[in-house]
Amino acid sequence: MSYLVLARKWRPRRFAELVGQEHVVRALTNALDSGRVHHAFLFTGTRGVGKTTIARIFAKSLNCERGTSAEPCGECNACRDIDAGRFVDLLEIDAASNTGVDDVRELIDNAQYMPSRGRVKVYLIDEVHMLSKSAFNALLKTLEEPPGHVKFLLATTDPQKLPVTVLSRCLQFNLKRLDEAQIGGQITKILEAEGIPAQSGAIRQLARAADGSLRDGLSLLDQAIAYTGSQLDDAAVAAMLGTVDRTQIAGLLDALADAEGARMLDIVGTLADFSPDWNGVLDALADALHRVQVRQLVPGAEIDEDSVPVDVLAAKLRPELVQLWYQMALNGRRDLALAPSPRAGFEMTVLRMLAFRPGASTGEPGTGNREPGGARGPKAAREALGMQSASAPKPIAQPSTPTPLPTPAPARETQHASDSTPPGSPFPVPGATILDAHTWPDLAANLGLGGPAKELAAHAGFIAYEDGVLRLSLSPNDDHLKADGLVKRLSDALARTLGAPPQIRFETESARGETLHQRTARERDARQVAAEEAFLGDPDVQRLMQRHGASVVPDSIRPFDDA
Repeated sequence: MSYLVLARKWRPRRFAELVGQEHVVRALTNALDSGRVHHAFLFTGTRGVGKTTIARIFAKSLNCERGTSAEPCGECNACRDIDAGRFVDLLEIDAASNTGVDDVRELIDNAQYMPSRGRVKVYLIDEVHMLSKSAFNALLKTLEEPPGHVKFLLATTDPQKLPVTVLSRCLQFNLKRLDEAQIGGQITKILEAEGIPAQSGAIRQLARAADGSLRDGLSLLDQAIAYTGSQLDDAAVAAMLGTVDRTQIAGLLDALADAEGARMLDIVGTLADFSPDWNGVLDALADALHRVQVRQLVPGAEIDEDSVPVDVLAAKLRPELVQLWYQMALNGRRDLALAPSPRAGFEMTVLRMLAFRPGASTGEPGTGNREPGGARGPKAAREALGMQSASAPKPIAQPSTPTPLPTPAPARETQHASDSTPPGSPFPVPGATILDAHTWPDLAANLGLGGPAKELAAHAGFIAYEDGVLRLSLSPNDDHLKADGLVKRLSDALARTLGAPPQIRFETESARGETLHQRTARERDARQVAAEEAFLGDPDVQRLMQRHGASVVPDSIRPFDDA
């Protein structure tokens, strides 16, 4: 006894049965009802979203024996023959197998003849982008001015490969990828009609694995029915798909949030027992982090918790930490193929998340109780993403010019006082460090400013600080940065270190040291010179240049840390 797969058994036979392509159905329905039917249509979209199905329904609408309409009867000989794939006036051509100009010329020759049975001869050319350039050229004239009894329906998954001369001759309809709810709803409907019980989690897994393609979803459903013996439960479908239990993802994020490395690696070991696709595990991790971030930043948005306690994690994690981990998960996917083994690559990704947890030592909420390897601050977070940051400032000697600030305490006392450092401040409490020309660039680098205010701090040079007045120099080219709002932001940021917002005055006197901008440029130039010297001094490079005439492309050498 022959078995008809679900994707064919449940293929829509009327426009009303289509899922998720309402914009295309509306346009075609209006065209058919008004009689204004174009001679060439192009349907684009990913696999399994209904391109060929829509073309067949359209062909039925044109050739139904009860008349042209958007509602073919489905009962006449023409409708039944089209559904069965044996209607002689519907010619389905696979362009992937018939790419040559000779195939197209044969099509053109046959197009001149009247239909054998129906009113309209319909040419359905699937994967039309596979035709050769000469085949496209041969088709153009007929595509633009076909006989009145011919309609062309073209379908492709890659419209970018079509010549613009073809695109300009067709009405183009882009079919959308179906979302998980649409695919899940159709799977649920089919399972109810087939009398097959299924858990909601199993349906959700199949819909997610379909990746926007209803046909793929129904093929996976066929596979799941065979695998589970018509008992679709969560665990069996997860085992078939090689996906991970979402509760394990929740446990992994909870262990990361609490900085419990041993528990985190235990969960990775449990995952490894199921031989998962580690790319898929990172996908699930990134998906969970995405939903946590949505809950944090758009609390009213509707999201599917899906075994992951989104509300709990949203309250426990800082939003910027979620962003950092999300980026690490994406980068981990990219690096997985380079790892000694997929599991090792995954473990290094989550260990990287564990290692760089900014702000855990400051006692801020949502960062866990501790952090492995000591305190990590914003500098560590930037380094985790490959960003540059200035080094932490060090206490320096008393300047010769007296200031009203007290003399700095000995090193041991300064270290002891660090417990009272204001969160986010690169310096201890006011009075622990003297502000002068040497300290200024480090302070400017760690104020936590952004945008134009950060540029103001970077380009300003230190002159003096006395009696609550901070005197700075600024190049005439940077005068536009002296806006009142930016100066106030700089003063407020300095208050965390100086104990109160200083009064900032800009003067024409030369700075007593480097600005942060000058120091950064000097260090960048030094790294560049060192990188060029190291590269050009490499014996292999010298051998290539001397023996094989190789040359270095100008300005192509970059230090590793400039990425």
